[in-house]
Amino acid sequence: MKTSEAEILIVPGYKGSGEDHWQTRWERNITSARRVHMGDWHKPVFEDWKANLLNAVEEAEKPIILVGHSIGSQVVVQSAKEFKKPVLGALLVAPPDVENPAIRPRHLMTFGPASREPLPFPSITIASRNDHFCSYDVAEDMAAAWGSLFMDAGESGHLNSESGHGPWPEGLMVFSKFLKQIPSPDN
Repeated sequence: MKTSEAEILIVPGYKGSGEDHWQTRWERNITSARRVHMGDWHKPVFEDWKANLLNAVEEAEKPIILVGHSIGSQVVVQSAKEFKKPVLGALLVAPPDVENPAIRPRHLMTFGPASREPLPFPSITIASRNDHFCSYDVAEDMAAAWGSLFMDAGESGHLNSESGHGPWPEGLMVFSKFLKQIPSPDN
């Protein structure tokens, strides 16, 4: 599948994705990508974020690919069975452990418990070995439950601009290879 054949919905996490974040860069550079405005970026409310994602999927006019980061990944996973239009795949980056009572800010726990249901579409989950929002083992366990291909990003922090992942060309290469594995709608 080519990016032009899909509507790529960018699903940011807590605080949104700033100007240097890889999601913002992808949104600027991929013409078929658009950001889902989830709600209050600084005091996220799960029900609002889920409703906004469901609406964005409903409004899509092309086949849908989701690109979630952090808490946005959790919203994608927890909304997956309620999408009214088919989603062809998802890239889930740095999903947080929303069951960990030590997570800060604490209101991120309201996005839990994490779903352990298999996703109804192909997905890749990318996690870091030193992400302060989720241990590597928990991320690997979630990805296995979701039926997601799991990729080790090494010691890369939370895979955001603060951890040096503004451009993140490696992520774009993974995303490109993932898209090539998804059949075009015409096939």
